[in-house]
Amino acid sequence: MPGCSDNPIAHPSHGMRFNYALMTAAYNEDAYIEKTLKSVVSQTVRPVRWVVVSDSSSDRTDEIVQAYAAKHNFIRFLRVTKTPGRDFQSKIVALRKGAHLLDGVAYDFIGNVDADLSLEPKYFEELLSRFEKDPRLGLTGGFVYEDHGSGFQTCWFNSINDVGHAAQLVRRECYEQIGGYQILKYGGEDWLAQTCAKMHGWNVQSVPELKIFHYRPVGTGSRAFRNSYRQGKMDYALGSDPLFEVIKCFRRFREKPFLLSSFIRLFGFISHGLSGEPRAVPEDAAAFLRREQRQRVTGLFSRLSLPINTLPKTRTASTLEGEREQ
Repeated sequence: MPGCSDNPIAHPSHGMRFNYALMTAAYNEDAYIEKTLKSVVSQTVRPVRWVVVSDSSSDRTDEIVQAYAAKHNFIRFLRVTKTPGRDFQSKIVALRKGAHLLDGVAYDFIGNVDADLSLEPKYFEELLSRFEKDPRLGLTGGFVYEDHGSGFQTCWFNSINDVGHAAQLVRRECYEQIGGYQILKYGGEDWLAQTCAKMHGWNVQSVPELKIFHYRPVGTGSRAFRNSYRQGKMDYALGSDPLFEVIKCFRRFREKPFLLSSFIRLFGFISHGLSGEPRAVPEDAAAFLRREQRQRVTGLFSRLSLPINTLPKTRTASTLEGEREQ
């Protein structure tokens, strides 16, 4: 990986002392990728290098990216060849193939941007300011918003303690400690990255105020079933705790197809556990993830089981007690 500058370059108009680089893997994204290109080009603080890798796209993706690369010298385009179709390893494989285009570039942060979204103009400037305020912040990003017919709304799975892979930045030192994004058969590289970052003592936190507008519609029918089943296998491969998995699946009953998606995901988790296939991550990472998940479950049950006499003595509580005595 290229070395970080000893004297970070300030952006005169914004006072930023840091440089960042971005990477994007795109497969047949001509319906959305121009939105992504426009939003990155319009950032108040642009990346010093943005590598866009076309993963054997057969539509106009290459043409659109090349047109922008011709106008903006910080954009680099690369086309790679793979077996046709989508899979959940090819994205990271493509990014790794494009990594050499960062050689010789000095940057302090590196990040991923998916090819089917758009960002507000100050998105990366705001992320950089968060890093500057917290030297132990290793990984951060915004909240995902989607439009399901009534305008863009925050996605229910957003959490301040989890950073999705859609548009994130990683501190260079943290990125190198965790070994970058790992190639995983069933996906989940964002889970593994933030788990490993926490293991190394880095803070991981998302920023609710920063919006990521995601355009690709959620799959329906048999494709949604396959995706839920794959997600269950992914959860097991990453080392997810069984009780946490059950709770998570039933919390996700809002995913289409409603409720059935939760059962299919849980079935994928169980079937992968019975298959004997080894986990995709080191055992220490899986153990760390399980401990964190068990702490969340314990916290949830603790809140649900609070006895009424531990609640503050408000007027309402006193009134209710009086009514019981009568």
